[in-house]
Amino acid sequence: MKITAVRAVPMSDPIPVERQHRTDLGTKVKSDNVMVFVETDEGLTGIGASLGNPAVVTAAINTELGPEIIGEDPMFSERIYEKMYNGSRWAPAIETGISQPDPSRRRGIIMEAIAGIDIAVWDVKSQALGIPMYQAIGAVRDSIRGYASGGWAPGEEAEAELGGYAAKGFSAVKMRVVGHDGFKVDNTVTRVAAARRGIGPDVELMVDAHGSLDVASAIKVANAIEEYDISWFEEPVSPDDHAGHARVRNSTSIPIATGEREFTRFDFQSLLDHESIDVAQPDVARAGGITEIRRIAALASARGVKVAPHAWGSGVLFAASIHLAMALPNTHILEVSQGYMPMMNELFNEEYDIREGRVYPPTKPGIGFTLRDDAMERFKYVEGPEYVF
Repeated sequence: MKITAVRAVPMSDPIPVERQHRTDLGTKVKSDNVMVFVETDEGLTGIGASLGNPAVVTAAINTELGPEIIGEDPMFSERIYEKMYNGSRWAPAIETGISQPDPSRRRGIIMEAIAGIDIAVWDVKSQALGIPMYQAIGAVRDSIRGYASGGWAPGEEAEAELGGYAAKGFSAVKMRVVGHDGFKVDNTVTRVAAARRGIGPDVELMVDAHGSLDVASAIKVANAIEEYDISWFEEPVSPDDHAGHARVRNSTSIPIATGEREFTRFDFQSLLDHESIDVAQPDVARAGGITEIRRIAALASARGVKVAPHAWGSGVLFAASIHLAMALPNTHILEVSQGYMPMMNELFNEEYDIREGRVYPPTKPGIGFTLRDDAMERFKYVEGPEYVF
């Protein structure tokens, strides 16, 4: 089997004004995504996706990365990843066993493009094997606990919002540190206390700062909310500040989680070397796709660190994250977005199988989901920023 074509198509999912809300990131007005298709001479087509800048990712795939892997056998998924990552030096890198990455591909948008292709290659590969993707990766379970991820409501309103998630059957929920009312330590404590009342004592509660705090503020928040039995404090400080994460971790009994904005196993190696984390959160659209997240999970397992894949953005990425969660032994839970996200929840003909707070994988070969006939037209790309301030 040979790859005959690789193409990328940008997509957008505008958010109606009445569904928009402001967070530390600004007011989100749309979600962007790049759909990736890998076609073969045996009639199989794999789908992948990327969250990178649509114009750059599309150009990188259609003019550079895609042409480089035409003629490759998708069963050689590791070879294809190394070819994209190492660029012109892929052959000596594989021959010598020494990574020689292309300078432009080590991090950033080009790595996000590589991730999108990698997902599609794994889709083709597992279709060819006639099994679901998670079984091709290496199945370890056939369901996993999900956590409801949202929690933007201000003040006491957090009680009803988070309580509503628990009422759906989720045994774990996550809220943002910064709600509609902005950030103050007192605001956060009020909202966390309200959330705990809403979910009761037996549902796990996680908080996410989106890397928006300085170290001193993050420590203040952690110390102030410890009494509410927090299961993890996510991205308390800038993702670039691995030492800062370690300082926060050493100042609280709350486990620290981060990783959604990290690239490749080398970024996660730094987090592990700094003893910064208890839970690693690689994003399949950013960290390097299925291939690289398998390596990240192996590194984390050697340090006793759990993996909870960051799952956001589009249906393809959530589907890929489901498969990863079924295949990585040190994954204990999977993110399930509660935001307004039609491009995640209305992209496929099939429904996700989520029952009583548990996520079950699809049973069809490959990624296991098929695009709706109107998907590409419905989510046609719209230029402009995703957030406004």
